[in-house]
Parts: sequence; structure tokens; C-alpha cells
Amino acid sequence: MKIPCSRSLLGRILNSSGEPRDKRPAITENPIDIGWPSVNPVKRMTPSTMIQTGIPMIDVFNTLVESQKLPIFSVAGEPYNPLLARIAMQAKVDIIILGGLGLKHDDYLFFKDVLEKNGALTRSILFIHTAADPAVECILVPDLCLAVAEQFALEGKRVLVLLTDMTNFANSLKEIANTMEQIPANRGYPGDLYSQLASRYEKAVAFEGGGSITILAVTTMPGDDVTHPIPDNTGYITEGQFYLRNGRIEPFGSLSRLKQHVNKNTREDHCAIMDSMIQLYAMFKESTEKQSMGFRMSAWDNKLLRYGERFEHEMMDLNVNIPLDQALDFEWQILADCFQPAETGITTKLIEKFWPGNARMSIS
Repeated sequence: MKIPCSRSLLGRILNSSGEPRDKRPAITENPIDIGWPSVNPVKRMTPSTMIQTGIPMIDVFNTLVESQKLPIFSVAGEPYNPLLARIAMQAKVDIIILGGLGLKHDDYLFFKDVLEKNGALTRSILFIHTAADPAVECILVPDLCLAVAEQFALEGKRVLVLLTDMTNFANSLKEIANTMEQIPANRGYPGDLYSQLASRYEKAVAFEGGGSITILAVTTMPGDDVTHPIPDNTGYITEGQFYLRNGRIEPFGSLSRLKQHVNKNTREDHCAIMDSMIQLYAMFKESTEKQSMGFRMSAWDNKLLRYGERFEHEMMDLNVNIPLDQALDFEWQILADCFQPAETGITTKLIEKFWPGNARMSIS
């Protein structure tokens, strides 16, 4: 199968066969094959550049890195599609390619309307497979997205591929394998599930000269079971994961394994503020347990409770939209409002430079 690939695709909405869904003329120039192998490792560059999204729980605590492949583990009912839409609108990349797999029609219209209203559709390409479309077309969507992404990346473009939902992709593989009477493996999924997922995720790459493909894919876990074959196999392939629970990206369990490649190059206080705030939030969780069991609360516990409530409301809320530098400054302010400098565990050198107000007087 081939897919036309040119700059004419920008702003277009196509179906899972590569045909127009937006009632505009079909694109025919420069057809390319889909489903090619991933890039030779010797042609790959070491990941070294962050992708800013404006979401503090990503930019500060689990940085998205160019050429990274990351799943968003979640369950049905969580706002993973609104999260992807925000990333599509705000991510500092050249091109967004959105692949919808088994989407409800309402979700398709949501992506279309949001991207149109915010002007992000002009730099986006949408390949949409709905729940009403044939299952065999669902497994084509990642290949269509990644084939087009690779062509733009070879031209030096920074491409972010957003896929939702890879569980529907795996279920389509299962349905087709059962129809073909293949011998089933774990929970009825085909024995090559790992290879099928890996062949798509391994398309993430950074080329010499600036072009890159970054993959962020939603995986809904049946029954919130991380040992289910789909998230289990995905975890072996990808470089960490985001856990989306209760409408928030959880700081515990979420991990971007490549963040250390870029955090050292953002701002000198980035790593320190990240570590300190997560440690204090873990203490806040302990204090909330003590409070729920009726234990006597100390002055330190009360400080942690005040800090934790502000951290959840002002940092973890997915509606928060601030650039990285502003987020770091805001987090210093939260620490200053809740603690004394010595209580944060941050080095004196950084406190003297970044603590709001007169740092030296605060320390003394």
C-alpha cells in the first residue's frame, strides 16, 4: 500500500485508507510505501533535545525528549484524548501527526474542532479510524502515520506522532488472527504481539541534521491491569511511561527514562527542583494517610498538607499551561510559601540564586 506524501497533507483529515475525510480533493502526488523497517541504528542520533508542551507534569518532572517513544497508560474514561489535543496544540515541534484508532465519532469531532479553533490544524495531519470502520483498517493507521512522519523527518522536520488508542490496534490484531484461525497466545492475542508493537514504536528516531520522529501513544489498560499483554509488552519496548489517573499525570510510576539527557541543559535548578518537589509530595502522601487515620498532626505535617494541596492544584492539574522557565519559578514560589529554605533539601548555592525574595536573609 502507498500513501501520497507532500506538504499538501498539512491541515488535512484522512481516513484509515489514506482517503480524504474532510470532503476536500484527494492528494495524489509523491506516493510512498508504508510499513518499511525501522531506521538502521547507525543512522540514529543520541536524543538530546526536549519537546516543550506547556504541561508542568511533563516539562518539569518527566520531560518529553525528541526521538522518544512513550506510552500514556490509562483506563477508559480518563481524559487522555483532551491531553493529546493539548499536546498537539502546544508542543514545540514542526509537524503533528495524529492517528486515531477505533475512535468514537464524538472523539474524532473533538480533535477536529479543537485543532481547527486553535489554528493547530494547519501544521497537523490526521489519520482517523473510527469504531465503525473495518478492523483491518485499524492496523494500517500507525503505518500511515509513521511513513509520512519519516518522510518529513528526512527533510529535517521535527515530527510528533500521537496515537490513540493502541489497545484498539492490538484488539484488531487479535480479531484478525482469530479470523485466520492462528494459534492464540496470552489471553487470545497473537504470538507476535510484541513484534507488531515494536515494529511501530521503533520508528522513533533522530536524524543527523535536525529531523526527528517522536511517538506518544495512549494505551488503555483493561481493568487497570498493567500486567495485561498490551501494556506489559509495551513497557518492554518503550522508554518509560506516563500514568494518567484521576485526571492527572501521576508523579509516581510515570517515568521518562531519557529526561536526564536534556534536564541538565535546560536550567541549572531543574533537576534539584524536580527531585525536591517529588520527595516532599511523597511525604505529603504519608501525612494524608496519618490524617485519615486520626493521628496527631505535627507542624511539619501541616506544612506538607498545605504544600501538597497547592502542588496538586497548581502543578498537577492538566489545565495548567505555562512555559518551563515560568513553571520552575512558580515552583520556587510554592516552596517559599510553604517551607523554610533548609527544609527543602536543596543546596545553598541554588537557594541563594533562585529563592524568592532575599535568599540570604531567609537562610540565616
